[in-house]
Amino acid sequence: MNAALRLSASSLRSHKRRFAGTFFAVLLGVAFLAGTLVMGDTLRAGFDTMFGNAAKGTDAVVRSADTITTPGESQGVRAPVRTGLVRTIERIPGVAAAAPDIQGAGQLIGSDGKPIGGQGPPTLAGNWIDDPKLNAYRLAEGRAPARSGEVVVNRGTAEKGHLKIGDTTVLRTPDPVRVTIVGLATFGGEDGMAQVTFTGMTRADAEKYLTAKPGEAASIRVRAGPGTGQDELVSALTPVLPKGVEAITGQESAQENTDMISSQFLSIFTTLLLVFSGIALLVATFSIHNTFAIVVAQRTRENALLRALGASRRQVTASTLAEASVVAVAASAAGIAGGIGIAAGLQALFPAIGFPFPEGSLVISGLSMLLPLCVGVVVCLGSALLPAVRAGRTAPLAALRETAVDESGASRVRATAGGGLAALAVGVTLTGVLLTPSLWLAGLGAVLALAAFVVLGPVASSAAVRVLGAPLDKLRGVTGGLARRNALRSPRRTAATAGALMIGVAVVSLFTVFGASLKATMDQTVSRSFAGDVAVSTPSFGAGGSGLSPKLAPALARQPAVAYAVGLGKGVAEVNGQGRALTVTDPVTLGKVFDLGRVQGSLNRLGADGIAITREEAGRQHLATGDTAHLAFTDGHRADFTVRAVYGRSELAGDYVITRAAWAPHRTQDADTLVAVSFRDGVSTAEGKAAVESVAERYGGPEVQTRDEYAQSSAAGIDMMLTLVYALLALAVLIALLGIANTLTLAIHERTRELGLLRAVGQTRAQLRAMVRWESVLVAAFGTAGGLALGAFLGWVLVEASDGASDSAFAFALPPLRLAVVALVGLAAGALAGLRPARRAARLDVLRAIATE
Repeated sequence: MNAALRLSASSLRSHKRRFAGTFFAVLLGVAFLAGTLVMGDTLRAGFDTMFGNAAKGTDAVVRSADTITTPGESQGVRAPVRTGLVRTIERIPGVAAAAPDIQGAGQLIGSDGKPIGGQGPPTLAGNWIDDPKLNAYRLAEGRAPARSGEVVVNRGTAEKGHLKIGDTTVLRTPDPVRVTIVGLATFGGEDGMAQVTFTGMTRADAEKYLTAKPGEAASIRVRAGPGTGQDELVSALTPVLPKGVEAITGQESAQENTDMISSQFLSIFTTLLLVFSGIALLVATFSIHNTFAIVVAQRTRENALLRALGASRRQVTASTLAEASVVAVAASAAGIAGGIGIAAGLQALFPAIGFPFPEGSLVISGLSMLLPLCVGVVVCLGSALLPAVRAGRTAPLAALRETAVDESGASRVRATAGGGLAALAVGVTLTGVLLTPSLWLAGLGAVLALAAFVVLGPVASSAAVRVLGAPLDKLRGVTGGLARRNALRSPRRTAATAGALMIGVAVVSLFTVFGASLKATMDQTVSRSFAGDVAVSTPSFGAGGSGLSPKLAPALARQPAVAYAVGLGKGVAEVNGQGRALTVTDPVTLGKVFDLGRVQGSLNRLGADGIAITREEAGRQHLATGDTAHLAFTDGHRADFTVRAVYGRSELAGDYVITRAAWAPHRTQDADTLVAVSFRDGVSTAEGKAAVESVAERYGGPEVQTRDEYAQSSAAGIDMMLTLVYALLALAVLIALLGIANTLTLAIHERTRELGLLRAVGQTRAQLRAMVRWESVLVAAFGTAGGLALGAFLGWVLVEASDGASDSAFAFALPPLRLAVVALVGLAAGALAGLRPARRAARLDVLRAIATE
């Protein structure tokens, strides 16, 4: 064993360049994984600290006990509590102070007239709490609000909007309110709570603009007196609280907020990054395996001589694995250091583009360091295992052979196995997509399809390279022909080299197709459901934004150019015991601006005790027109509503519709999410839009868009998602490029004598460089073509499976222009990967190359 280790060390010292590509492939994969884990730990610690700071001086929180949670939402909606409870709470022994905490949506307008924030993190407004221990914010400049219209804003929001103390601006609540900034605040020593914007108002203003009626608050914050613990305080509060109201400790409140972020944002974010880490490591596996397979093939005579001199199979195998271990440990260790750098870069980058990341130092745990190290070593050793075993099986007589080139190609067994896998993949996929809609079956089919592509790679590579390289004979003459023949030499090697790029391109294509399908679905939804001319909206995603004033739709309806204007608000209630989202609107006008399909019953007679339901939801709830639905609201009120209409489509209108009169007794802060407008006959789009914009300006200046513009803006988040996906997948493509470059470098070493002979018979250095570059392009073209085909197939699978597994109707779309760009990038990547090996080949000394054995 010692001899095997010495031999491995000698080989590594002599052939450092052979393993350069493997080293960097492992390094990049491990760095991304380590960066993901460190970032996840840092974010969790940051949110723990942030919410801990928010509840630092609060020993107990009094709030409504019951929540209503709708499908797709993990955070339930609670009813407000009466602020009159403050006086009762303050008289309890052990209570030092209590203050109502009024919270709602409020979006400030910056000095440039544009809203601040709203793209993801919440835009909050509330009452400024005078007790400094109960208030998570601290005054940094100016004073607290004392009169109506005065506000304090967090310093980060003021800087983003270029606002300062003394400036007057507009606060959307969603009704526009003129406010004057009298103070700037900090949160936990920072300029704000991550990317959240906060506006503190007087208590009277907060009750006026953020609640349905005076005397209500989201919760009541309580501070304990000296010697009273949080649990003791909660025990003292509980007996005096009315039914439906509860008290929890400040620590529990902070933990709930942290758990909510972890279950929603953090879990999705870290899972996404881990998926891309897995993709990068999978691509790295192909590159590592290919490198060791080529190295072992090139050392056939060397290994045979070792066997002839008495080395056992185990020693030869151990020697190869020892080399892989050294590369794995060194690259993984370097990858961990790189991962810390990646985490630091992400921590600086994402807040700059609006992601809600709290500030704080990096958190580096033992698991975040140990796991990537182990994964890197296992991936590298696992990738090198088969080549190592193959090396150990080298016969001593192989030392007598002239060549040691790996010329393994497509076998009948491989073709049969690959064909069987492909048939199984298609069968499982179609079952999960068409027969029994299941994302799990579709996912299993996708994995089998990937395996079939890998197995069939060597079978397909010969035919694919012949077809793809056919134009080179005419375009590049002898140079192109030689490049094509070189790529055809070893089908397995060509397939393995292209396989890494194929996976990267396949995942890029998958997300490209899925993103295009989501946009087509949105366009289809708007085109099919929205029969109006323009839409008024406040573009935002996540928890940001403040919505639209419910007064906007009636004001628009009074305009001479407008035939109908209807606003869509949101509410929640339990319908027959199940949490459901309600659309609050004027149902009569709704049917004139939106296509609701065939309507049974009448939308004109909902009144204050009627409800309209989609046909699908009526089937689930076993309801029909004339039946009674039992609704329970967040304020504790229960009422029986009569189903007076059943309609066909739900995309924009929602599954349940009630009138504003029915919702008014139970609402909190009222807002519309969309106002749809239809013009009178003869009114042009430009004329009507101008009329709508003039009215909208008085209500905070929300965006007015045509139907096509609204469909495009609704899908804007998809482009942002794709941009992030492409940035993450660039790592996988980079690793694939390293694999192609490393394979070509090793192939040049293998063909040194041949290249010398070509130069001797008249091939110029430029022709030699072109030959190597075109060989690289052909390999990349094969990987890109396979990746595009696999990605398009998997994109179709994902769209169809999502369509069958959800209530929404998904539309499949292939974006030819984007896929063409992906193809061009793949080819350009191949040309780029071939530059360095081509330069090395052109620098070979002709006489030394010819003399090489």
